[in-house]
Amino acid sequence: MYRFKTALKKNIHSLLQKDYPLDLVDVEINYTPQIKMGDLALAFPFQLAKKLKRSPRDIAEEIAPKLTALDGINQSQVAGGGYINLFLEKKRFFMDKLLSYHQSTLSPQEQKVIVEHTSINPNKAAHIGHLRNSCLGDTLVRCQVYKGENVEVQNYIDDTGVQVADVVFGFLEIENKNLAEIQSLQGKFDYYCWDLYTRVAPYLEAHPESKKRKADILKKIEEGVDPEAEIALHISRRILRAHLQTMARLDITYDLQACESSIIRLKFWDRAFSLLKEKKATYYVDSGPNAGCWVMKLEDASDQEKILVRSNGIVTYVGKDIAYQLWKFGLLNKNFYYEPLIQKDGKTIWITTWEKKPEAPEFGNGSLVYNVIDIRQAYPQKIVAQGLKSLQYADQAEKSIHFSYEMVALSPKSLKELGQEISAEDQEKNFLEVSGRRGLGVKADDLLDRLEQKARLEVEKRNPDWADDLKKSTSQNIACGALRYFMLKFARNSIIIFDFEDALNFEGETGPYLQYSLVRINSIFRKLKEVEGFQESNIPQFISNKQISLDALPLTELYDFWELILYASQLDEEVLHSLQSLEFMHLAKFTFNLCQKFNTYYHKYSILSEKNNEIKHIRILAIHYVREILKKALYFMGIPQPEKM
Repeated sequence: MYRFKTALKKNIHSLLQKDYPLDLVDVEINYTPQIKMGDLALAFPFQLAKKLKRSPRDIAEEIAPKLTALDGINQSQVAGGGYINLFLEKKRFFMDKLLSYHQSTLSPQEQKVIVEHTSINPNKAAHIGHLRNSCLGDTLVRCQVYKGENVEVQNYIDDTGVQVADVVFGFLEIENKNLAEIQSLQGKFDYYCWDLYTRVAPYLEAHPESKKRKADILKKIEEGVDPEAEIALHISRRILRAHLQTMARLDITYDLQACESSIIRLKFWDRAFSLLKEKKATYYVDSGPNAGCWVMKLEDASDQEKILVRSNGIVTYVGKDIAYQLWKFGLLNKNFYYEPLIQKDGKTIWITTWEKKPEAPEFGNGSLVYNVIDIRQAYPQKIVAQGLKSLQYADQAEKSIHFSYEMVALSPKSLKELGQEISAEDQEKNFLEVSGRRGLGVKADDLLDRLEQKARLEVEKRNPDWADDLKKSTSQNIACGALRYFMLKFARNSIIIFDFEDALNFEGETGPYLQYSLVRINSIFRKLKEVEGFQESNIPQFISNKQISLDALPLTELYDFWELILYASQLDEEVLHSLQSLEFMHLAKFTFNLCQKFNTYYHKYSILSEKNNEIKHIRILAIHYVREILKKALYFMGIPQPEKM
């Protein structure tokens, strides 16, 4: 539909521009409120009325007959005070959709799109809040790839930051462990570090004299001084691998793990600092509260300064982020070295290093960069973009996109279900914010395990005779689908309160409902094969059969059939809408509505028991088309597609 509407818009403008003062931008094509009123609606007679000083309806009645000559238009009607409703050539449109559903009608616009998402501190296990970042980022990647863009997926690893230093401090000062003892720890290392991390803050509070030692550890990690740096490297790499295993459970992967240690060792900041000083984008402060610091003047406040380098010479996070962002756009004139981190199923995930390695793929040099980071990072991200502007990279600053989102909160009920103890005060709250430092939150793997357990109960109830392997894989698919849809169906700047029952419901607006709709269509084709010997390989023959006529359908069914097909054809528009607005709730809602429309149609019009072969073939083609569109939509959202449920 997107391709058809784009061509139709140009054709309407070309047809009318000689006789009417009509700009291409004025030709907006919408959908009618009801399918009986027509398929597409035009409102530009209202714009023309202002220019021509005439009645919108008079203009519409004058133009409408001209539009029936356009390719693909069967009829046009004037409605209301000056709308023009268009009726498409249904059979031709339907057949075209059947022949081209596998093709994207969208076009790439960028040289390379870089998406940085997940970016969990490698100091403890991933939690539920991180999953929203990953699900949003991965869906963004999938949609951009479908659009035809060359996409590179990065995961930023802050392996020299305060959080990692806290865990190193915990091992060295609280548990008195050396590197060999840390390496020998068995079990889920990321869980072990989760618990250790929560002990650090109370320890420092009780032993304030230890804060100097923690600062010393952080400095040694940044400078690469062992044993602190070696321990930090072991901790961060081991936990990173655990994070990647967690994300793999949701079919989320990456091209590059970009490490802060590489940025420091390869002196990315030194290069960025030189550029900033050369362009006078940063300056040294001699007096006042920021004395001894290098700062950048903020664009929106004449008397405010953002510190890039502290008086002790330590570069702030924002400073390092500016350097990293310059590299992403290929503006730094420096590069990482790379080595393989994980190789699985023919795919290699690379990681940056500061030591020269054999040849690796080229990374960076993006023309559009998305940083998927929660809404609390809006200010630092704004400073990063301002840094690009200050260096006179206005185009890159414009294409440095902060894809923000709100936090995932937890209901006391959800925490209780996962066996977590909470205070009486917290039990009275509607939701609780995740806090890694307090240890308050649901570990991502625990959440997925619990979702799989609850899905398994439903699978056991519905299909007690299934083999254990099938029950297990189906439960995993349902759990993944439930979580991913839950993370996408809300506006990104709204707080999510996760609830197990809401996420796993087979009847509501959930991932399992979408999956079950697909399973139902698969079941129809399976029964057609079992009962009638029908082969899906015959479908192309049906499509090429010019004898099929939609006139065989009763009028009531024709409206329902056409509403289903017309709606399904809007997938590419919804993908583009979601990309432009960065609101994947649009894609989620479209997919849910499509499943509802299919289920309504299926309940009203039988396929297996239909005696009229011509009508049966039309219905088969209809659900075949809907299935292929649904499969694409589910893939974009990363929702698994089980054959049975």
